[in-house]
Amino acid sequence: MKLCIVMKQNKNAALAELFAMETIKSVIFDWGGVLIDDPAPGLMQFCAKALLVTRESYIKAHSKFADSFQKGTICEDEFWGKICSELNASKPDIPSLWAEAFEAAYVPRNGMFSIASSLQENGYRTAVLSNTEVPATQYFHQQKYDMFDVLVFSCAEGIQKPDRKIYELTLEKLGSQPRQSVFIDDNLEYIDGAKEAGINTILFQNTDQVKDELKQLGVKIYINKTG
Repeated sequence: MKLCIVMKQNKNAALAELFAMETIKSVIFDWGGVLIDDPAPGLMQFCAKALLVTRESYIKAHSKFADSFQKGTICEDEFWGKICSELNASKPDIPSLWAEAFEAAYVPRNGMFSIASSLQENGYRTAVLSNTEVPATQYFHQQKYDMFDVLVFSCAEGIQKPDRKIYELTLEKLGSQPRQSVFIDDNLEYIDGAKEAGINTILFQNTDQVKDELKQLGVKIYINKTG
């Protein structure tokens, strides 16, 4: 008798949680590491080679100024000036070393773009939320992606994930409440930031896992077999 009561209570609790769940209206995608392969390893290698320094020494110098570059508080020319001063290297004499490096490291995950397209076609609002630099955003726009309703880049906003303000700004642009939204990222720190803002989250592992977790949240995805 007690077992039946406990089972009934558990069932009622599960049903209550289900009915309390908000209907998902928007899905927010990270760019590097979700929509595309993580470009960081390729970027570090490309830039180190261009400046004729070791990868390790470049990464050490890069880490000192990366946040300012991503927040847009320094331009690319200033960025390379600081990096090259740190490394005692010559500044690159090309219009945008970062743009060339980013293009070389860019590997799209077509399955993830297909998910975004399917969601938009089925009435969900879609967004990209990325910590990234001005030259990278220019490359993004060159791709003419039309499956995103909202783009939020750290360099344009002056704030980065996991600052709560950038999640709230994204929700505002989407016209969506936190519990009506899902954020997908491969970085646990950024996932935790979204959770603190009240957003549903998916820690990216692979495309099929994302599909499964979206479906568990009640999101309807219809993708053809080539997606």
